[in-house]
Amino acid sequence: MWVTAVCALHCLLLPVILPMLSLIGLSFIGEELLERVILGTSIVLGLVALLMGMRQHLRVYPLLLLVAGGFIYWHKDSLGEVGEPAIILLGASLIVLAHWVNLKLTRQASSLRANAFQ
Repeated sequence: MWVTAVCALHCLLLPVILPMLSLIGLSFIGEELLERVILGTSIVLGLVALLMGMRQHLRVYPLLLLVAGGFIYWHKDSLGEVGEPAIILLGASLIVLAHWVNLKLTRQASSLRANAFQ
C-alpha cells in the first residue's frame, strides 16, 4: 500500500519538480523505466500480500481490485497529459482499496476463528 502511495506521489509531483532534478543530478527519477519498476514492485508485493490474505478470508475481489488498479495505472498515458493525473489517482486508489479491503477481511476472518475456538 505504501509503495503505491509513493508511486502515485512520484507521478503526480514529478512535473513540478522535474526541472529542478536535473540541476542536482537526479534526472533519472523522471525516467519511464523507474516508474514501471516502482509500479511493478508495488503489484508484485501487493499480489503476495493479497494472496496471503486470501488464504484466510477466501475472497477474491481484493485481488481483482489490485489487478484492475495496476492495469489502469500502467496505462496512465492513454488520455494524454490532461487525463494522466485522474488515471493515476483512480489506479492508485483501487490498489490502496484492495489492500484496505484485504486487511478488513483478514481481521474479520481472524476474529471469527478466534470466536469459534472459545
